[in-house]
Amino acid sequence: MPNYKLEIQYSGKNYSGWQIQENAPTIQSEIKKNIEKILSTSINLIGSGRTDAGVHALGQVANFHALINDEVKFLYSLNSLLPNDISVNYIEKVSDDFNSRFDAKSRSYIYLFNEIKSPFYFDFSYRLSGLNYEQIEKLKELSKNFLGTHDFSSFTKHQEEVENKICEVKNIGWRKNKNLSIFYIEGNRFLHGMVRAIIGTLLLSVKENLNDEYFYDLFNAKDRTKAGMSVPAKGLFLYKVKY
Repeated sequence: MPNYKLEIQYSGKNYSGWQIQENAPTIQSEIKKNIEKILSTSINLIGSGRTDAGVHALGQVANFHALINDEVKFLYSLNSLLPNDISVNYIEKVSDDFNSRFDAKSRSYIYLFNEIKSPFYFDFSYRLSGLNYEQIEKLKELSKNFLGTHDFSSFTKHQEEVENKICEVKNIGWRKNKNLSIFYIEGNRFLHGMVRAIIGTLLLSVKENLNDEYFYDLFNAKDRTKAGMSVPAKGLFLYKVKY
């Protein structure tokens, strides 16, 4: 059976995350349901990774095995059935052994901060006034503590879900443009709630004038209660998955 790769965008506002759950709307269940409706057969839709409730995606990737006669017509039909807050932007046939989750080399996320009241940013950014250029430079410096391979136990709430908490952060940074600030992080994998906890902890470190030693102790503590509060989900986007 041919294997197809999808590139997906969605607003997570009305969903309980990517992964299928009982009695809760999810992105995966919505896409799977409509593919099965078009093809009149059951499929196994594999995502590159979970996104939590309320988190958005600009570049989610998924794959499934099925027989599709006309890919262009299929994509048009799928987007016609999907709600307006989910879009499948691209489909391509890939090798039979391609797995969107296990073949991914890295995943990257962005987080948006907005300093003004705006109806256009409200659902997709965290309003945080007073994030000036001096603070952004400080955040850039402190963010370097996350580069490399670390145990991220202090940055995930549901520690029992995964035994291995070791992750590698390949790139991390901040950028400010007038009223909009952007955080970027790329890593080989991310734990549940990890990105939002990292951001909240970095903001706390600037507010309380903490230094590199604080992060050294935090990694060693392996205790979520020692880190800062997580920022809201609505500003977070799965940006890109690299293979």
